Amino acid sequence: MELPARIGKYELQEFLGGGMSHVFRATDTVLGRTVAVKILTDDGCSDPETKARFLQEARLAGNFTHDNIISVFDFGEEQGRPYIIMEFLRGGSLRDAIKAGTTGDLRNKLSIGLQVARALDYIHSRRIIHRDIKPDNVHVDASGRVKLMDFGIAKSHSVALTRVGFTLGTPYYMAPEQVLGQQVTPLVDVYSFGILLYELFTGEKPVKGESIEKVFHQILNEPLNHEPLRQAGLPREVVELVERCTGKTPQQRIQGFGAVCVELERLLEEMTPPVATLSKTGVSQVPGPPQTTLLGNQPLSTTAGNVAARPPVPPVQPIAPAHELQPVVITQAEELPAFMNFLPEQFRTQEWFIAIVAVGIIFALTFLVVLLRMLLNLVD
Repeated sequence: MELPARIGKYELQEFLGGGMSHVFRATDTVLGRTVAVKILTDDGCSDPETKARFLQEARLAGNFTHDNIISVFDFGEEQGRPYIIMEFLRGGSLRDAIKAGTTGDLRNKLSIGLQVARALDYIHSRRIIHRDIKPDNVHVDASGRVKLMDFGIAKSHSVALTRVGFTLGTPYYMAPEQVLGQQVTPLVDVYSFGILLYELFTGEKPVKGESIEKVFHQILNEPLNHEPLRQAGLPREVVELVERCTGKTPQQRIQGFGAVCVELERLLEEMTPPVATLSKTGVSQVPGPPQTTLLGNQPLSTTAGNVAARPPVPPVQPIAPAHELQPVVITQAEELPAFMNFLPEQFRTQEWFIAIVAVGIIFALTFLVVLLRMLLNLVD
């Protein structure tokens, strides 16, 4: 396709890649925003099964509202070729980040894992199984925000598109029951997530093979080698979490992403560094973690409820030394008089309180001097 081109109200400007579907950076000419347009190729359109899956992805993802799932704005069909309009993401896939070694330290990696787990917990609550969890389908931007993508082979309880005898999923991340073509449950995503964590922590896949037969044999018959996880210096709890996700049978796995989220949140809280607070004697350090961590002014609950409401975990930022800290804004009524709450937030500080008091004293003294002079004049 020669660019620029147009599909509906969207002007295609840059080809970003793709296989059976092509993805373009485009501009919404009505709203003026940058979007990503995913268009099914001619080969894809010629296969009814592929076309049905493409439309299923649009319908499924279009109903999701979650910070860690790519947003779908619209979908339609132009001259017999279906397309999906999605948010335009800057950054790259988790696969690229692992290869480049830019996934950060252990805390950042746990944060990435937690965001993926929250997205999966959300779609499972909507009775959707993704069935293709792998680093290629996880997007990470420069700020560490994670977005789960590609619901082309996701399975709804009300949709059954799998051909008889045809196995879907990327071989290295498939659960044993997927390999055997058995009935899938949400626990196939738990298994794939465990394989993703393994690769995230070690930089290598636990399942290897030169042919699809060898890969499937290893998945079905050989236990995963967890030694690279230990050699990476991971805490015992992290290694055990990977082990519990990758059990050969569904019964051996951790039974859902609610429990996975709780475990990852606990591990992150245990790694929370001291936080700077303002005491009456000045800035001090108090050891973490608190029972509730504030992210984006919202509490990060350690329970497994209402995953969609949980805020995403941002990348770890180091705490600045005490002498580099900016003046602390006071918002609690017990720290400053109530009249300070009527001021803009940036003025609700101890420094401004002292300045206001000083000005008030000067004004009062000036008024007394003027009043005294008037009384003396009257007496004369």
